[in-house]
Amino acid sequence: MSTHDAPPAYPPDAAAASPNVAVRIGNVLFHYRNGLFPITFLVLALASRPTLFLGTLRSDSVLDAIGLAVALCGQTLRAVVIGLAYIVRGGKDRRIYAEDLVTSGFFAHSRNPLYVGNMLVYLGLFLMLNSVVGYLVGVPFFLFAYLCITAAEEDFLRRKFGAAYEAYCRQVPRYLPRLRGIGQTMRGMRFNWKRLVRKEYGAAFSWMTTALGIIYWENYSARGAAASRGVLAIVLGVWGALLIAYLSARFLKKAHRLSD
Repeated sequence: MSTHDAPPAYPPDAAAASPNVAVRIGNVLFHYRNGLFPITFLVLALASRPTLFLGTLRSDSVLDAIGLAVALCGQTLRAVVIGLAYIVRGGKDRRIYAEDLVTSGFFAHSRNPLYVGNMLVYLGLFLMLNSVVGYLVGVPFFLFAYLCITAAEEDFLRRKFGAAYEAYCRQVPRYLPRLRGIGQTMRGMRFNWKRLVRKEYGAAFSWMTTALGIIYWENYSARGAAASRGVLAIVLGVWGALLIAYLSARFLKKAHRLSD
């Protein structure tokens, strides 16, 4: 972890006064993202009936598997990042905030790996949904949103950490991870499972529940309720297991058994 000695205070109104439109939009999106992003996906899903890929459930199941794999790649990336070196960029009072300039762990290979993971999760869900509205509106919206949030965070970090952040930008890619040295990074750090569960159990439960809902919705739309009972039973069984895991993680967190 690298910090810049005695960083200057970041004026609360600096972001609002920024002439950069992307920065201003990014700060607004960051403020409302926890509610706005899930609602946006739900609205887009409800506004577009799922379309079977190539017209059959079998081929659509293949696309669902691909979409699920993409989403799991995004979740895995988030898990590695959070488990190795958590960065306090979740905001403070729903505003962009960072205590330190973190350059260790996966942040030595990508400056925004969590946002790459988020985008992969949403892309995977849109692949599973397989709708025109999702592809033409949903994917561009979330891509634009994360680009703007990244611009807002970079503006914050540049103002707060100055030359140290500029040097970091020159050394590390903005999005796509630099693969050189990842093995050494993984071996040189302790993986914090408690922190991972504490920080990620809610988000993981949400998108996995959404994926299960899409799978049943596709079958229900194509075959009707009676013919989809077997799929519903499987979906409910998997969701029940996820719910038990979610409640267990929540209990352990509330009982302070997941503290570092």
